[in-house]
Amino acid sequence: MPISFSNIPAVMRQPLYWVEVDPSMAGNPIQPLRALIAGTMITTAGPNKGNGTPDVPIPIGRQMDADHLFGMGSELSLAFKAFFANNFGTEVWALPVAEPVAGTASTGTVTIATAPTEAGTIHLYVGGRHVSVNVGMTDTVTQVAQAVMDAINADGYMPVTAAAAVGVITLTCKWKGTSGDDIRVSDSYYGTIGGEMLPPGLTITYPPSNMLSGGAGVPVFDNGIAALGEQPFEYVSMPYSDSNSLLAWETEFGFGDDGRWGWARQLYGHIFGAKRGLYSDLILFGETRNSGLVSILGFEETAPMPFFEWAAAYTAKAARGLMNDPARPLQSLHLEGILPAPGHDRFLLSERMGLAQNGIATQATFADNMPVIMRESTTYQKNLYGQSDDAYELVTTLATLAKLIRNQRQAITNKYPRHKLADDDTRFGPGQAILTPKMAKAELVAQYRFDEYNGLVENVTAFKQNLIVERDSSDPNRLNVLYPPDLVNQLRVFAVLAQFRLQYNRGVDTQVA
Repeated sequence: MPISFSNIPAVMRQPLYWVEVDPSMAGNPIQPLRALIAGTMITTAGPNKGNGTPDVPIPIGRQMDADHLFGMGSELSLAFKAFFANNFGTEVWALPVAEPVAGTASTGTVTIATAPTEAGTIHLYVGGRHVSVNVGMTDTVTQVAQAVMDAINADGYMPVTAAAAVGVITLTCKWKGTSGDDIRVSDSYYGTIGGEMLPPGLTITYPPSNMLSGGAGVPVFDNGIAALGEQPFEYVSMPYSDSNSLLAWETEFGFGDDGRWGWARQLYGHIFGAKRGLYSDLILFGETRNSGLVSILGFEETAPMPFFEWAAAYTAKAARGLMNDPARPLQSLHLEGILPAPGHDRFLLSERMGLAQNGIATQATFADNMPVIMRESTTYQKNLYGQSDDAYELVTTLATLAKLIRNQRQAITNKYPRHKLADDDTRFGPGQAILTPKMAKAELVAQYRFDEYNGLVENVTAFKQNLIVERDSSDPNRLNVLYPPDLVNQLRVFAVLAQFRLQYNRGVDTQVA
């Protein structure tokens, strides 16, 4: 009985026609590639308190769910607004964490220094959220402050609450922790060309550097990470860039025995973040990190929106692009709904080059006044011995490798789930559930050609020459494989030497380079 059946008994003695269905040659690799947004929910009692449970991952299908569970205007609620603005097709979950124990909320004061002499509109921006306040020519500073307070508090998505007294508006972040210090307050973002200017006579003073301050405490992610279990999450928005938070997530997604990229778990995934700072500060920060699993997008100090919204938008666009094709570069993808820094403050080309060389992903803003991803660098820069290395420098490298491994795993586990293992040239009957090293090698080459057709790899000839499949010398039930894919590269630089002439000499052969 050379054909290997799985279910029909070899001793079947009843008529007549019996069929067992075998899907092993039909399936295609389908992997749910989920996104995950980690962040702080409002756990302090009050009107903005979220109704969700900290440290318990939960799928989020619409903005109203995020508002209800995590508190409208919370860090996590606003992160979901940024994500949904850039990606509506990826399954996304939340990992809410509680406000830091004994933490404090960020605060800042906005002072109406002088009253208006003419009627007009204040175009105020709090964390990048625009609120317009109409004022009259006879309004006092106290009345203007009251109007500003009312306008801020009327917008549930504001990350702050406002209180006013004698011309001074005190803004308080809705949650506790250092992330509130990244909330920027300013006015007239679009300037006179955009129709935004303060009413004549009105002057306003803002907190130092236009930022809230005084927030203390960083959320602890340990319990939340443990609660993820073995659920797969491919694209993670983790906005915090402090060493403890990054270490916790890098360990969870690492290459070690217990990591998601390790041999035992094989879950894979990528972590995306964002960080505000001066060019020099971002360079110094980049020198302290070295992980191929983490990509942190650097943005300018005067950009209106906080880092957790930048991180969510970056994650959303990365997920959208990499799900379609993990090998395509993310350059030129827009970060919808994110306000860039004013034109004179944006990073120069030379600065973006320096950031990319020091493990910081870069963005730029062009004619449409919307930030776009320029280079999806990871923080990886050096090997274990501290020598410069670019093996994991780009997000697309590990994204492509994860796709290849999953394709291969699906093919092997589908086609050979209960096979016997024999030496090459063993004479067995057709239809036997037996695998030999040569058969396995042929399967891997066929899969490689499939991946080549789909634009993930190249150079199949070199792959075949370097592919090794052999039985283990100590364990006759084990097959060992050296799998050497040549990952396809990306068109990131198109360099042209414009060797012009004023006129070619007539009748003289020209040299073509």
